[in-house]
Formats: sequence, C-alpha cells, structure tokens
Amino acid sequence: MSDSPPSKLKPWQRLDSKTVYSCRIFSLQKNRSRSPRTNEEHDFFVLDSGDWVNIIPVTADGRVVLIRQYRHGTNDMTLEIPGGMVDREDPSPLHAARREMQEETGYDSEDIIPLGAIHPNPAIQGNRCHSFLARNVEKRFELSFDTTEETEVTLAPLASIPDLIRQGHITHALVVVAFHWYDLLKRGTG
Repeated sequence: MSDSPPSKLKPWQRLDSKTVYSCRIFSLQKNRSRSPRTNEEHDFFVLDSGDWVNIIPVTADGRVVLIRQYRHGTNDMTLEIPGGMVDREDPSPLHAARREMQEETGYDSEDIIPLGAIHPNPAIQGNRCHSFLARNVEKRFELSFDTTEETEVTLAPLASIPDLIRQGHITHALVVVAFHWYDLLKRGTG
C-alpha cells in the first residue's frame, strides 16, 4: 500500500447509533450514516464485539497443538488452534491468548511472541483478532472449560499444516491467517 497514491475517499458521517440487540458475546448496532459523495443517508448494521485472540502452540519437537471442537455456526466439528475473546479481566491480548491456550489445551510456554492482528470482517465488525506464536510449549495443566465449550487436543507436525488447510481439515479463516502470519515470520518478512 505504501506505493499507492493517497486516497481521495472521505469517511462517512455517522449521524446516529443505537443498540438493537445485545448478548454475551456481541451487540448489534444500527448506525445511520451520511455518504460524503451523495449526501444521502443510509442505515448500516454492525456487530460490536471485543477483540479476539488465537495462538499457535508449537512443541520443542515441532508439533502444533490443535483442538477439535463443535462449532454452532457450521453445525460441525472444526480443527483449530486455541483462541477466544479478550475478556475484560485480561490485561492484554497476549495474556488472553496464553489463558485460552492453557484452558483449551493444558499446554503453556513463557516464550510467546505476537504475529500480527487483523480485522476479521471490517464490513460488519470493528474488532481485531490478534495472533500469537507460543514456542516450546509443554503440557502443564488439566483442561478447564467454560460452560459452553469442550475441546479435544491433538498434535500435528508443523510441516503438515499446509496440507491440513489444502485438504479442508482446517477451515477457520482466522486460523489460516494465523498460520500465514507464522509463515511470514519464518520467511523473515513478518
């Protein structure tokens, strides 16, 4: 993007915003905004949610700690890395990622580095997903689930991850992005 000319686009003017629905993990906002180009007003619906995290736990012998869990959105099992919401009590996204890894896998490490952050879907969401890498993880804890989750831990060679993605075993977009960040780090471009 640094080689592209400056944008001539102008931001929309928000005229009104109200919460039309709220639950434990998100609220739905109805925003009324004015177009800077036409001056017309339009309604936009935005899911307001806190930031998310995910973390790639890698053992000293090069295996990735993955979790299998049931996901209600797809009504199916998924193969993922640990992740979840940044809770109010979490002092940072890194802390949240480590907590999620401990709770969902029982693995832990003191060697955790940030990989990057993205907007999961800027068309309807304003939050970010922060990705981390945990190196030399070890099994230290028993699993600790909240009332709505249950995971099964499985280890896979790091070298098998691209095939797991290509073959459709890993389909969660935010997990694929985390592995992309990891690949950039390995190449020295992340």
